[in-house]
Amino acid sequence: MGTRMDETSVAPEGDGGAGPEATSVAGIVDQVVTLVIAVAIALAIRQFLVEPYRIPSGSMFPTLLVGDHLFVNKLAYGPRLPFTDVRLPGTREPERGDVVVFQVGRPRNRMGGIDIMPIDLAPPGTPAEDFVKRLVGLPGDRIDWRNGQVFVNGKILPTRETGESFVDDVGQSHPVRSEDLGDCRHAVLDDPRSHNPGPSDRLDHGSWVVEPGRYFMMGDNRDNSNDSRGWGTVRLEELKGPAVILYWSWDVNGNMLSFLNPVNWFTAEKRWDRIFQRVRCEPVAAEPAGPAASPGAGAGAGSPGAGGVAGVDSSAG
Repeated sequence: MGTRMDETSVAPEGDGGAGPEATSVAGIVDQVVTLVIAVAIALAIRQFLVEPYRIPSGSMFPTLLVGDHLFVNKLAYGPRLPFTDVRLPGTREPERGDVVVFQVGRPRNRMGGIDIMPIDLAPPGTPAEDFVKRLVGLPGDRIDWRNGQVFVNGKILPTRETGESFVDDVGQSHPVRSEDLGDCRHAVLDDPRSHNPGPSDRLDHGSWVVEPGRYFMMGDNRDNSNDSRGWGTVRLEELKGPAVILYWSWDVNGNMLSFLNPVNWFTAEKRWDRIFQRVRCEPVAAEPAGPAASPGAGAGAGSPGAGGVAGVDSSAG
């Protein structure tokens, strides 16, 4: 008598009853899904938590150097929902002294060049670009710039000599001063070439009242920074967040593809001492009893006070 086979016999374990083609397709699908999830997580982190930024110019010398790479805290002011002007609640409001990454509009002018202007005032469809500057004026503040000195609401920002100098990317040496911006002490540069400016050498004076909901930005390299003195104020909607920490620094002015160039790894100067430095202000300590230091940079007197990395910034222009 023969043995009767069950019509529902089980297939060999491991292939699920599918042929080799089906197994191969399933493996590819699994890899694609894993890759999509990884990309989605990376984009979510960039949009809502932290975003990398590269310093392309010297407008924030000596705080930030060309080739510094830093992280921006997107949670601080509240991340913006993609493709909208809606912001989620942040952990704090923007403060004087923050080194901020923000967006500006870059429309073309009649001469074929590229201008800088606030995004909300630019023509529709204007390309945007990230800048980084120090926040100097809050909504309602009056900012004055006279003879190389900053006044906030009628009061001059105290500056002091540090006894240090900074050599910029073209070999020019600048005295480094510390500036007290409220509770934020940070470093600024004094360009000796601007002491006797000509009519077109720099914006040597001006007065501005910061509109509600907007912020006034200036570079720490005060005499060589294209900032709110020239193109206006920035809305909260355009603020990405404060710079918080340097994760890499070298003397290469290039995008992320520069990391793939092996020549850079052998020839470029790596600034190991700057890696993992925080971008922050130094606290303004109470002045000791004794002769008062001169509040103005032009006086050139006062006790030294340095600002550490309280000045790592840069922005195009």
